[in-house]
Amino acid sequence: MTKRTMQEATFLILTALAAGSQHGYGIVADVARISGGRVRLRAGTLYSALDRLRLDGLVRVDREEVVEGRLRRYYQLTAEGATQLATEAARFQANAATALARLGLAEGMAT
Repeated sequence: MTKRTMQEATFLILTALAAGSQHGYGIVADVARISGGRVRLRAGTLYSALDRLRLDGLVRVDREEVVEGRLRRYYQLTAEGATQLATEAARFQANAATALARLGLAEGMAT
């Protein structure tokens, strides 16, 4: 059975966590920054994705702390998460290279 292609939001969440442990708001802000503001995660979307990613073993809770009376949970990429992210990034890169080649554009050239 073939693994399903990773959704863009999942890819961006894992990419945000590749830089290090972050709490929810930090992930939301980082995803917006990485995507140039194109992807804006809502809290419900983020936390359901993080729960699924935890169950899949791709992220784990790094630590928790109370800030201004509220629990702040920090998430971290696991080794399996890093492997999955690298695999998906390589797939995206190969597909993009093929598209650019078929368009007759030099690799890395933006128009």
